[in-house]
Amino acid sequence: MEFHGSTAVVTGASRGLGVYIAETLARKGCRLALAARSEDELQSVTARIQSMGVRAIGIPTDVSDRDALQNLVDRTNAEIGPIDILVNNAGIEKYSDFVNYDLDTIERIIRVNVVSPEWLTRLVVPQMVERGRGHVVNIASVAGKTAVPFNTIYSSSKHALVGFSWSLREELKPKGVGVSVVCPGFVAESGMFADWSGGRKPPAASRPVSPQQVADATVKAIEEDIAEIIVARGLAKVVDVFHAISPNFTTKVARRSGAYKFLSTAKDAHFRS
Repeated sequence: MEFHGSTAVVTGASRGLGVYIAETLARKGCRLALAARSEDELQSVTARIQSMGVRAIGIPTDVSDRDALQNLVDRTNAEIGPIDILVNNAGIEKYSDFVNYDLDTIERIIRVNVVSPEWLTRLVVPQMVERGRGHVVNIASVAGKTAVPFNTIYSSSKHALVGFSWSLREELKPKGVGVSVVCPGFVAESGMFADWSGGRKPPAASRPVSPQQVADATVKAIEEDIAEIIVARGLAKVVDVFHAISPNFTTKVARRSGAYKFLSTAKDAHFRS
């Protein structure tokens, strides 16, 4: 897909992976509509993208609000043009023992991580189908490919996002619209893992990747119309293969490597987005 002159929407763009994805798309020549809840941080990132010589607008958006999503689509179309690329990056997580999750927390995570990207995709895809071009990238997680105890709601939401991506891809393929899912492992330097880990290193089997690697994978998925890319190191890089062959083997390796013990150290952390 041609990037130069295309219009891209990136959610969760005020910090973390969203910033790296936006900057990487800007270097490819995309016009950008950046969406996030934090208005001050969003405007700072928007100014940085504009300084790269591309058209960019920041639109404060709560992705769990349908009216806000409609406003995002309407403003993007009106101010910088029809949407060619959608990157559903916004997400939240909360580590906890499952028995301690309150029902509102479960609903909020599922709404932001699953329902919201499906809503926004539904608002954007018809115009892509009409033009016979476009690409949707959903930022999921290795947590959507295997078991992740103490983060079960986040993991279930990312499993759902992977399934949504694959199913929609097959539906839209004949219409000239691509759909990809990118599944990062732990991401160092910036983002949710960097927030709660406090610089502590996970077990060797789950070594972190850089946010730029995830951004590069996102662009590659669009450019080459790749269905799924796992961005991870060590055994996590092939966790989907091992899990498909033998889920019990995968969980035994994770348990013995200390990965589950490491995950338990994040229990009861505040929402991360």
